[in-house]
Amino acid sequence: MAVIVGVARETATGERRVALSPETCKKLVAAGCAVRIQPGIGAGAYFTDAAYIDVGAQLAEDATAAADLVLCVQPPEPAAIAGLKHGTVLVGSLHPQADAARSAALQSAGVVAFPLERLPRTTRAQAMDVLSSQAGMAGYKAVLIAAQLAPRFFPMLTTAAGTIRPSKVLIVGAGVAGLQAIATAKRLGAAVEGFDVRPETREQIESLGGKFLDLGVSAAGEGGYARQLTDEERALQQQRLADHLKGIDVVVCTAAVPGRPAPKIITEAMVAGMKPGSVVVDLAAETGGNCALTQPGQTIESAGVTVAGPLNLASMGAQHASEMYARNVFNFVSLLLKDGALHFDWGDELLARSVWPERVEAGVTKA
Repeated sequence: MAVIVGVARETATGERRVALSPETCKKLVAAGCAVRIQPGIGAGAYFTDAAYIDVGAQLAEDATAAADLVLCVQPPEPAAIAGLKHGTVLVGSLHPQADAARSAALQSAGVVAFPLERLPRTTRAQAMDVLSSQAGMAGYKAVLIAAQLAPRFFPMLTTAAGTIRPSKVLIVGAGVAGLQAIATAKRLGAAVEGFDVRPETREQIESLGGKFLDLGVSAAGEGGYARQLTDEERALQQQRLADHLKGIDVVVCTAAVPGRPAPKIITEAMVAGMKPGSVVVDLAAETGGNCALTQPGQTIESAGVTVAGPLNLASMGAQHASEMYARNVFNFVSLLLKDGALHFDWGDELLARSVWPERVEAGVTKA
């Protein structure tokens, strides 16, 4: 009997992405799966029901009720989880430990959950890395928001009315989102700098046309991770950053740590020292923000400085974000499918390290 894959409409406020694109739907059907979708699952990303039907999907209002495998972007509500059959495999950005009710529902329903944010950051997992693919879209959109809010042009312009100097843009954090932000700001013509506590990011920042902001404090640690700064080092870093921000027009903050509150990097005093008309866009707003003044989901003004804390930026580019997310999900799900059936190879670290709870639920046999 074919594996039944079910996908329901996303219910989180403002969520426009979908975990299944027509492209990946076609691949699942080709792999022998029966794909059932709730009508309208792709509307927010401009994928029509007809596009799914054309590649073999079936419409079903209760698409996940009898599914063996359920795909999602945001975690389903506890009531929706309770409606899944025992042993259902759930794949998506689930964050089970962030919500006690969700965690309890997953365990009570006997769901085998694969929160993709738990995937190890290895070369083999890159094609399944939803954090990276969605961060790229978020970094891109954050710079466009900054350009819209700024009362200045980004590029240098020579006009009959005189020369306009380019905006000075600082990107804080050189992960995937930060590097995409640097590239986007550079394409818009700004004078771009990148700051990260890891000195090894210098080469990446400079390869995109940005200038590495060296504050003279290195947090280089083992394995590519930053070490904890001493109190003296942190104070020196903050003082030098505060002085530098006085000449910056736009700051885009991207420093986030999955599963933990975002580090506070831009203090209220730093914002107060910035020029009137300056802009701070805090991509880390969902986890508290890198800026002390960030109010998640709001744009405020403080002493002439605009501070924006947009949420779910990846959803603003829903079509391409969905295409990338769906490919990530399909690549992971491919590890679970063998000869037209669900198969769990617990010797595969990508499965073993991402499954939640770590102890496999009853009814699922290890390979």
